[in-house]
Amino acid sequence: EYDQIRAMGSGARFTAGGAGQGGGFEDVFSRFGQGRGGGGYSSADFDDIFSMFNQQQGGRGTGFGSGRFGQPSGGFQGFGGPSRGADVTARTTIDFVTATKGETITLQGEDGKPFKVKIPAGVRDGQKIRLRGRGRPSPDGGESGDIVVQVTVRPHPVFTRDGLNLRVTVPVTFTEATLGATIEVPTLGGDPVRLRVAAGTPSGRVLRVKGRGVQTQKGTGDLLAEVQVAVPSHLDDAAREALAAYQALEPKENPRADLMAKART
Repeated sequence: EYDQIRAMGSGARFTAGGAGQGGGFEDVFSRFGQGRGGGGYSSADFDDIFSMFNQQQGGRGTGFGSGRFGQPSGGFQGFGGPSRGADVTARTTIDFVTATKGETITLQGEDGKPFKVKIPAGVRDGQKIRLRGRGRPSPDGGESGDIVVQVTVRPHPVFTRDGLNLRVTVPVTFTEATLGATIEVPTLGGDPVRLRVAAGTPSGRVLRVKGRGVQTQKGTGDLLAEVQVAVPSHLDDAAREALAAYQALEPKENPRADLMAKART
């Protein structure tokens, strides 16, 4: 019966059975009853026939037009359309500047041939770039698959990403933070900018430089400079005496008083 239904799927024709014709559906399906010693067919025969097309509900390609029985290749449950080619996965590692500003790079395909990938400005670490129709061809004339490139971005020694913003930590001295100062802050791939640190700036305050972040078609970020007060590791005798004199004159405020009060609530 399996061989017969395979033959039916590839060449059998169903006729309406008009005058002078004794064929039609009955002639076709009676073939499955003849193998059992009878000339007719029963509801069980119908169950046997159609169960072959419903063995894998939810799957595709278990009917007419399949390249193999039970294999996806369009046809009956695939609506007669060709199958799509498989996707190909590729990986690449780029530096931080390339990820930020964008660039066209060349990679080697699985067939050994090079292909170009346009890295858009602002691509993130772990992001995937899809090249439509550049994957494996369809086995039966359908659309080709895609190449999916997963991008790894090397960390930068100074800058980090915060969406479209760039972050940088800028050390300042105790006197610069206390008395105020104008300092230089680096930018990614450009000249440094000068920022004013106000008197009494605490460690951790963020200074913003507009428009010096990541530039993309969707927008432009800012440069965020976080101030970090640097504590000197070595003092000579004169500096130590000066700090001791200042300590005697500084306000007698406990900077941890508010912290301790909140911890008790």
